[in-house]
Parts: sequence; structure tokens; C-alpha cells
Amino acid sequence: MLHVIPLGGLGEIGLNSMVVACRGEMLLIDAGLMFPTAGMPGVDIIIPDFTHLKQNAAQLKGVVLTHGHEDHLGALPYLLNEVPVPVYGTRFTLAMARHRLNELGLEADLREIEPREPFHVGTAFKVEASRVTHTVPDAVGYIIRTPEGTLIHTGDFKLDPDPIDGLRTDLERWGAAGEEGVLCLLSDSTNSELTEETGSERVVEQTFERLFTGATGRIIVALFSSNLHRVRHLLALCERLGRKVALQGRSMIRNVEMARELGYLDVPDSLFIHVDTVPQLPAHRVLVLTTGAQGEPRAGLSQLASGDGPVRLDPGDLVVLSSRPIPGNERSVGALIDELQWRGARVAYAQLEPGVHVSGHASRPQQRRVLDLVKPRHFVPVHGEGRHLHRHLATAREAGMEPAQCLLAQDGDVVTFEQGRGRFSGSVPSGRVLKDRSSSGIITPDALQERVRLSETGMVAAVVVLQRDNQKLVAGPQLSGQGLNLDEQVVLPRVAQEARSIFEELSPQLRGDDALVREELTRAVRRAFKLYTARRPLVVPMVVRV
Repeated sequence: MLHVIPLGGLGEIGLNSMVVACRGEMLLIDAGLMFPTAGMPGVDIIIPDFTHLKQNAAQLKGVVLTHGHEDHLGALPYLLNEVPVPVYGTRFTLAMARHRLNELGLEADLREIEPREPFHVGTAFKVEASRVTHTVPDAVGYIIRTPEGTLIHTGDFKLDPDPIDGLRTDLERWGAAGEEGVLCLLSDSTNSELTEETGSERVVEQTFERLFTGATGRIIVALFSSNLHRVRHLLALCERLGRKVALQGRSMIRNVEMARELGYLDVPDSLFIHVDTVPQLPAHRVLVLTTGAQGEPRAGLSQLASGDGPVRLDPGDLVVLSSRPIPGNERSVGALIDELQWRGARVAYAQLEPGVHVSGHASRPQQRRVLDLVKPRHFVPVHGEGRHLHRHLATAREAGMEPAQCLLAQDGDVVTFEQGRGRFSGSVPSGRVLKDRSSSGIITPDALQERVRLSETGMVAAVVVLQRDNQKLVAGPQLSGQGLNLDEQVVLPRVAQEARSIFEELSPQLRGDDALVREELTRAVRRAFKLYTARRPLVVPMVVRV
């Protein structure tokens, strides 16, 4: 039997992590993370629940990585810290993985692979990487041959007829595998709702050339730092136009340095200047390449918009947001654009200038082309929220696949293939683990709920002073608030007085137990607060005995 078990990425954008199990051995495709929404205070990253892998650590023979984006390899250190196994990937992907591991002080067995050169993981898996076009160098999908049949996992891909690096998605290999017979195709669903062909990166190249040629002030371009194909033609364009390039944002500086070291960016040192020296050069001679296109408050573009940092925007400067807002970021991106325009900058973004960004994911027509080429016996849509998976499944049915061949899985499902037939056969532990990057601790759902509640209702510290020998109330409750509105601050003295009246009703026996005193103090303050404000803030009780 062959089992395919998604641990993440089927029901969300991010967390991509897929187990393939056969004959007592397991192979993991990617170990990605996702970033928290605004309603998750104190959470830095979210990783998949790797309980199933930890419980079966002896069976896991290796991890194969499709490409260098955080949503595909960002959780790797947290897995390898507990289940150390070999990691396979292309040169640039392993460089990105190594950096993430170094950040957490971890070492790993990293094994470089080449497309079209098969290798074995354990005894059950013969694996072959196949080149795909995406927004980052060295991206691949995988053809995985097992005793039960062949799987194709596309990774993130699109079909660009003229990619910047000249390396197109290797449809020839997928087609050849299809001729041999593919048991199951697992294909990227991110853009399944889009009916137009995903544009070529050459469109962005041409748009940049048009915008930059007429620009007389500084040019600031914000984009994902991992989109190194786009960075590549930006740098080449600056060379031609005689503009120096300043890099802003830690990840931008790191990724460009890494790409240059590995030979993916062939540009001279003289092209670059330090961002602090930007004000010293004529405006028409400078381009600032920065992070922050998603409106992140601490990123480089937000600093420019707020007037922080060494670079000040002047009227006539051109700011290009070379991305589309991730769902949930629309408001913050809109506010950022407003701030940039108030400072007099001319802002080009996808809604006004569609050519400043094209996606790195296949749209519906390209997804259909892959289905028609591979002709799989079964199909499992991967990488996307529920609506993306449903729409991709509908495309497979439109391509002629029978309902029994189309398997709509979600995180934790076990899809089993036996004698050429696929079915659902149960589930394994799955879910989301919330983490703080600065520690190894896990933020529990209860802790997150408490943080959310604190952010919504505020906090009141309540202190009472009791006589040690007779439990008499010496002072308090003394109240101090955090995160309260003005009306709530004003009523604190009345709340304290009401809480004192309630507290004085306690018997001396109850006052002798600190735990009971704290419990009753919390109850008294919250009851009094609700009386005056209809709110019940988080109360932190403290007992002092003298």
C-alpha cells in the first residue's frame, strides 16, 4: 500500500508539508510555515503539527524540498531538531534552508540534487526532480516512483514560455511519466480561480523599463525578497540606466548576497551603494530595492512612508509595489499607498499598473494543460485554501476524470492507494502549532485566547494589603489599568470603592488563604467593572501581607 498524508497546505496558503509512506518507510515533501494574522498577538510563525512524524521517526527516511520559500521550508529546523533526517534539494534551495538552520544553531545532512538525475530515499522511493518555473531560482517538482506506482508532485509552478533564467517547466519529463503511467498527480491549486493565462515575467520586465525610463526622481521598488528572478532584471535595468542600487531590509540584503555568492546574480559590486548614502546622490541616479510590499509595519517601505530612516521621499519619486496583497493584507497595503501618496510620491501598484506584477503560480488553463498532459489515474489538488482545491478538482472533472478518481483531501487525511485504486482510509494528528521565533516554546490556544482577550478588554492590576495576624484589610484594592479607554480609566476609583465593599464582606477565614483572596479579588473587581462599564477586563490580583 501507498499512503499520501498532507500535514499542511490543503486548506490554507502555507504550511506545505506532505508525507508519502510505503512499505514501512516515509518521505516528506516540504516542511513549510505560515505567518500569523492580525488576530494572533505574540505569534511569530505557525508550523504544521509534526506529531505523526515524531511518533514514526524511525520510518522517516528523508525530506525533499521543492524550493526556497518559507511556506515550503520554514518549518524545517523545528522538524529536524526532533527528527534528524537527510534533506534533499537543489543548490539554491539548500542555501536558503541552511540559512534558516543557522539562525537556530542547527546542523543537518543537506544533500544537493540535480533535475533529471534520479536518487533513492530509503528503499521504497526512487525520486527524480523536474525543473519548474516559479519566482525563485532552482524550483522543482518531483516524480516519485514507488512499488505501488508513480506520483507526480508539481510543487509551486507556472508555465512561462520565456522565463528570465531561460529554464521552463519541464513538461517533457511530466509527459514522459504520464506515458509510463502516473498513479496520482498532486498539483498546485493556488491560482485555480483565475481563468486568464498567468503572465510571463517578461511582462514585468517591460513594464519596469517603461516606468523607469520616464522617471526623473528616485525609484523605490518593494517586492518579496525571495523573488530573485525579478530582482535579477531590476539590477540589469539599473545597470543600463545608470542608477545605483541600495538594498533595504534584512531579508533583501541577505538573499541578494546569497544569490550573488552562488552565481545566480552576475552584477558588479560598483552597482550597489549603502542605503545611508542615498541622500548624497542625485535623485535620478538611485533605485532603492526594499521589502514591505505587503504593508508590514517594520519593513523598509513602511519606514520610508513614515519618514523614518535615512531616505526621505520627495515629490516626484516613483514607488512601485511589485506584488499583489496577500488576502488579509488589503487594508494595511491600502493605508501604506495612501501614506506614500500624501508624501507626494507617484505610486504604481497592480490595480493601476497590472504589469508591475505577475504571479508565480499556474492559473486554471495551465493547470488543465498539466492534467491533459499527465493523464493521471487519480488527482489530489494541493497548495491552497478550500475554494482553490474545490475549483481545481472541478477542472480535473472537466478534463474527463471520473469522480472516484478525484480525491479532495484536507490536512490530516490518509489517502491510500492499493492495486491501482485510491481511497480515504482514516486520519493522523494534524493542525497548527503557534510559535515565537525567539524561543522554543509553543503558544497554546488557551494562551492565545488570553492574549486576544487582553487586547480586546484591557488589563487591571488589583492589589490588596492584609494584616498578617488578623487578616484585616489594610489598604486597597488599589487598581491600575493597561489598555483601557478614557471612560474606563475615569471609573477606576469608583470600581476600587465598589470592589472594596464586596471584598470586606469576606470572612477572616477566607482572607487567610491567598489563593481564595486572589480569586475573590478578581471576582469583586470584574463585578464592579461590569457595573460601571459593561466590560470585564482581565484582572491580575496581587496579595501583600504585612
